[in-house]
Amino acid sequence: MRRFTLQGRTVTVFPGKSPDAPVVYLNTFSEEGQQVFAQLRKAGCPDVSLIAVSGLDWNHDMVPWDAPPAFRNAEPFTGGADDYLRLLTAEILPAAERELPGLPRWRGLAGYSLAGLFAVYAIYRTEVFSRVASMSGSLWFPGLREFVFSHEVRRRPDRLYFSLGDKESKTRNPLLCSVQQTTEAIRSYYQSRGICTTFELNPGNHYSHPAERTAAGIAWLLNS
Repeated sequence: MRRFTLQGRTVTVFPGKSPDAPVVYLNTFSEEGQQVFAQLRKAGCPDVSLIAVSGLDWNHDMVPWDAPPAFRNAEPFTGGADDYLRLLTAEILPAAERELPGLPRWRGLAGYSLAGLFAVYAIYRTEVFSRVASMSGSLWFPGLREFVFSHEVRRRPDRLYFSLGDKESKTRNPLLCSVQQTTEAIRSYYQSRGICTTFELNPGNHYSHPAERTAAGIAWLLNS
């Protein structure tokens, strides 16, 4: 494991064993990278390098445009995803990959909650990532569904993974209650375009076993 800081973000590199091991970038709310990497190893997944980024301005870096707060007394969303994506691809990526044993075979992008929203949005703005995992992704975000259906991805992804907890849509919150319907509609849209896509419904709410769910999504990207 190697760690460095770049423009206020903490980057933790968990190198794979083989020189051409694929690499998955994981944006994290705190520092779940170690837990996720341990879960991947425990599950006996194919070799992979994991690069976890923390220290993010969660309601800014992970969202594509401004939106009102999702909860009473919460902070509003201020769209900074494009700026953060440029930092990720132009600065964090080359610095992190200098710590790897070789050139990765492919690059994936994964995230939980708002980072799952960011992972989906990113493929409309960059060609860098060929596989995406969005766990409990905040795909209820205002305008996201319409954006996905009306724009073209920059690079056709090889694999797309979506998951949710089965209690996540059971809420009185008018925004969040649409999350399962929207996620399944987006999954169906990608499937109709011939993209290898899956959706898993896990027991529990949004906060149930995030590290395990994240590892399961990354594992699905690897098993192909």
